[in-house]
Amino acid sequence: MTAPSTTSAPPDRGGRWIQHWDPEDETFWKETGEKVARRNLLFSVLSEHIGFSVWTLWSVLVLFMGPEYGLTPADKFLLTSVVTLVGAVVRVPYTFAIAVFGGRNWTVISAALLLVPTVAAFTVMEPGTSFTTFLLVGLLAGIGGGNFASSMTNINAFFPLRKKGWALGLNAGGGNIGVPVIQLAALAIIGAGGGPRVLLGIYIPLVVVAATLAWLRMDNIASVKNDTGAAKDAARDAHTWIMSFIYVGTFGSFIGYSFAFGQVLQNQFGRTPLEAAYVTFIGPLLGSLIRPLGGSLADRYGGARITLWNFVAMAAATAVLVAAAMRESLGLFTVAFVVLFVLSGLGNGSTFKMIPGIFQRKALARGLTGEEAARYGRRLSGASMGLIGAVGALGGVGINLAFRQSFLSYGTGTGAFVAFLVFYAACFAVTWAVYLRRPAARGATPTATGGKAELSYAEV
Repeated sequence: MTAPSTTSAPPDRGGRWIQHWDPEDETFWKETGEKVARRNLLFSVLSEHIGFSVWTLWSVLVLFMGPEYGLTPADKFLLTSVVTLVGAVVRVPYTFAIAVFGGRNWTVISAALLLVPTVAAFTVMEPGTSFTTFLLVGLLAGIGGGNFASSMTNINAFFPLRKKGWALGLNAGGGNIGVPVIQLAALAIIGAGGGPRVLLGIYIPLVVVAATLAWLRMDNIASVKNDTGAAKDAARDAHTWIMSFIYVGTFGSFIGYSFAFGQVLQNQFGRTPLEAAYVTFIGPLLGSLIRPLGGSLADRYGGARITLWNFVAMAAATAVLVAAAMRESLGLFTVAFVVLFVLSGLGNGSTFKMIPGIFQRKALARGLTGEEAARYGRRLSGASMGLIGAVGALGGVGINLAFRQSFLSYGTGTGAFVAFLVFYAACFAVTWAVYLRRPAARGATPTATGGKAELSYAEV
């Protein structure tokens, strides 16, 4: 029998590695785990925040790039699409990196890597630079998008299931808020008559600070390291790809609109860079702040229910956007766009809360109990988060490409909004059919192992 003192003993911090970690044990959590988890969450948020800022750097740099840079609106949408694409793709290896290097170690490395795109952008940001060069430097900025995947995978391991919605929502929301923060910084610099290099000069030392604090204050969990097979298992599970589709609708909207909002205001309503900057930060700011609330609501009412009705609201807001664009009503258009940002943030929180709940239910359906079930859920949900985050971010690529094509074909973004409306309807249908339709209506599905009826996912 294990002595109580062993369960609640402080983690072994030699070399910043924690050898014993059991957040589902309430005694361990209260006496040791919560304090350690919250500290790692704090510095994870800081690193991810800077990563998001660097990833979305070009959404504000293009506002600085006037006629003297020789770029068309289509060029700018293509540039931001490339940045978004790289950010989505690198999320996959960044997820694996936690199991290879450890959460704290990879946070340090990934934060330090952000120096590469910021210094490169500082070097080339001037009129006369070729569009090809801007594209290549934009590719580098995409690595900032990977920090989300590794950070979420890492934090998922620190918190018990009952706290995951809040913790993951706060971690992601703190990272997401890097988008409006860099937009606010750009607004201040543009208003003061400064140039893009001033903005870049501010972020270079912040990258160093984030990497240093992660090195000094974060921890690795030994049980997470070397479990690279979890990613393969997650990739084989249908729920990983179903949730990826749903996350395209929430996070894909958030990051895609974050890159595109300012350009849409400039190209469709003739706003100047300063006029666009005055409002572009509001939507991402509110969408980031509300993400933890989405997670908390999911903890209380079930992520599937919150996500389902959130898609109804997103579709309604998009319909208002279409009407506002057709009436050329800038005020209504701006308000509806901000509401859409808020709803995307709420859906981000509720959707990500569903992931650990789904795999925990699968563990129970397999007949697993206690720590064995919790370990199964943590293992697969942590691995799947990176894949889901990567596919979700691809939605941002689709949004920017849709806007590019809509402006090329019609001269407005209205065609793109109609396409988004149809997609939200599809997300609603999938969420209802897979996670909320009554089991009796679809029949009980036996599991591959025990032949037991699969549990309902309505509460996840």
